[in-house]
Amino acid sequence: MSTGELLSIEPQELQFPFELRKQISCSLQLSNKTDDYVAFKVKTTNPKKYCVRPNTGVVMPRSTCDVIVTMQAQREAPQDMQCKDKFLLQSAIASPGATAKDITSDMFNKEAGNRVEECKLRVAYVPPPQPPSPVREGSEEGSSPRASVSDNGNINASEFTAVSRAYVEPQDNSSEAGALILKLTEEKKSAIQQNNKLQQELEFLRRESNRSRNGSLSFIYFILVGLLGLLMGYLMKMT
Repeated sequence: MSTGELLSIEPQELQFPFELRKQISCSLQLSNKTDDYVAFKVKTTNPKKYCVRPNTGVVMPRSTCDVIVTMQAQREAPQDMQCKDKFLLQSAIASPGATAKDITSDMFNKEAGNRVEECKLRVAYVPPPQPPSPVREGSEEGSSPRASVSDNGNINASEFTAVSRAYVEPQDNSSEAGALILKLTEEKKSAIQQNNKLQQELEFLRRESNRSRNGSLSFIYFILVGLLGLLMGYLMKMT
């Protein structure tokens, strides 16, 4: 933190998590611990690369103001991830009740005899934040057990047991699936046997039906032969 007589500035270094083709922003906090209205102005050595909002303003007595610095999307990464850009924040006492519209460039002119404080800010590129790991290590609830390898390359016995238990459930599921398949196979065989048995019984009934039909024809034939014999006998007596 830079603590001047007019404004305290935090941070002293603008850190941008550098990513290609992406706008990146960071913030400055200006704190006015005096009883005066303090005007400020932000300048940079590379104005086409950065956007500062607000770049001028007034910090009221005993209050703070946030300044957002946005770096435009970059197409190429700088060599060695080093940045030579710098910012200059100027502050000066303003008249009571002043607003941003009342700020003029002459207020920050030292040659005019104005009291002007200046603070130089550096720019640094830092690696972008890494996303959190989906699997947490340790013995937290819901985490899968992990076996650690000792210096000689062997897995500890207790941790090996814990890892083995973690694979018990998939093995049990496989045995249940095998038992279900075996049960279905047996039921299929039983159904086939019952179907064959029904076909045999149907064939047997068909044969019995044919036999009974043949017996009825034989009985009718016997009766007709008998009646024919009686008729022949009666005709012979008549002659």
